[in-house]
Amino acid sequence: MSHANQSAKVPSRAAPPPAASLMSNTSSYYVSGPARGEKVRELFDRIAPRYDLINDLQSFGLHRYWKAELVRMAAVSKGEKVLELCTGTGDLAIRMDRIGAAVTACDFSQAMLERAKARAPHIHWVQGDALHLPFADDSFDLVTIGYGLRNLPNFGEGIHEMARVLRPGGRLLILEFGKPRNSLWRAIYFSYLKLFTPLLGLIFCGNRRAYSYILESLQHYPGEEGIEALLREVKLQKVSTRRFLGGVMSIQSAAKP
Repeated sequence: MSHANQSAKVPSRAAPPPAASLMSNTSSYYVSGPARGEKVRELFDRIAPRYDLINDLQSFGLHRYWKAELVRMAAVSKGEKVLELCTGTGDLAIRMDRIGAAVTACDFSQAMLERAKARAPHIHWVQGDALHLPFADDSFDLVTIGYGLRNLPNFGEGIHEMARVLRPGGRLLILEFGKPRNSLWRAIYFSYLKLFTPLLGLIFCGNRRAYSYILESLQHYPGEEGIEALLREVKLQKVSTRRFLGGVMSIQSAAKP
């Protein structure tokens, strides 16, 4: 899901930190600048074994519906060349492969890719950096990214790379956490991410901070309007945003002229 790294003080054995301190220590995996990529890789390598389970629990299974909606909106056709970025364990890649698309799926985390490969060995899985894609210009009919743009060290550079590898007439779709416009709903949603999601990380990964990262990264994310502006900066057209659950989640789409 890439900003200044803060080192935590090691508590003495005689004076363990209070529970409230543990709850608020959310910056372990969130750093700024070039170092962010490596911290993101470390995070996802660590949570890979329980990633799918926690996604189901924290979203009450809704992430499957949102991914299905992205594929439907993309209007994937048999034989189209598709690049699926930040693929994780491969949910979106596998959905589009079943339709008959020629899918290339890319992720920074080797641990995630190993789990994805076990699910669908025939798909072309590539370990790579979304800011430096190992593909030629105008290579793909469709580029998708689910829950990955928020994790990049530079959102604009990531979008520029996606636009670069899209052929003229190609489509880009982004599935990402949203920032609800309603202040009360946003406060409730952010409280959920602050309290419940890290608890799942503690129970299933033994690490609360791994899932505290979601809220902190979202707080630094420019939101739907900011991403729309970046899409237009790289000359993409037909830019639009579809929001779910009052803005809790969004799918943004654009096309290369």
